[in-house]
Amino acid sequence: MQTLTETACRAAARRKARGFTLAEILIVITIIALLAALVGPRLMGSLSKSQGKTTKAQIEMLATALDNFRLDNGRYPTQEEGLKSLIEPPEGLSAWAGPYLKKRQLPRDAWGFEFQYGIPPQRGGIDFDLYSLGADGAEGGENENAEIGNW
Repeated sequence: MQTLTETACRAAARRKARGFTLAEILIVITIIALLAALVGPRLMGSLSKSQGKTTKAQIEMLATALDNFRLDNGRYPTQEEGLKSLIEPPEGLSAWAGPYLKKRQLPRDAWGFEFQYGIPPQRGGIDFDLYSLGADGAEGGENENAEIGNW
């Protein structure tokens, strides 16, 4: 005959083998959804801030490359030559000592758009305008859609 202890052990083993109940699973899913709802917006806010900081750092790097171009050639690239002159020599410049960018390609801003270059400056840059159009890739906008530039 089985003892009371053996019966209790077998009953406990059967309960363990059954797995989770539907109520337990629903509680866990609810907790995960609440955590995602609380943490998600904060992470997205941090992401847009980091994209802006990354774009600003890229603008500073490109501005340094443009300054190096000017030191070698006595002038900044013309509007027609644009930023491409940092990786390929424009016609008629014998003092060009580039490429002025390590990767030998023009970077894109954090949203995948090309940087805008303007000379003479029209937006507030000292010697030239160098800027990103922001997350929307269009003129104007606020917050992450605002332009980020060297001004």
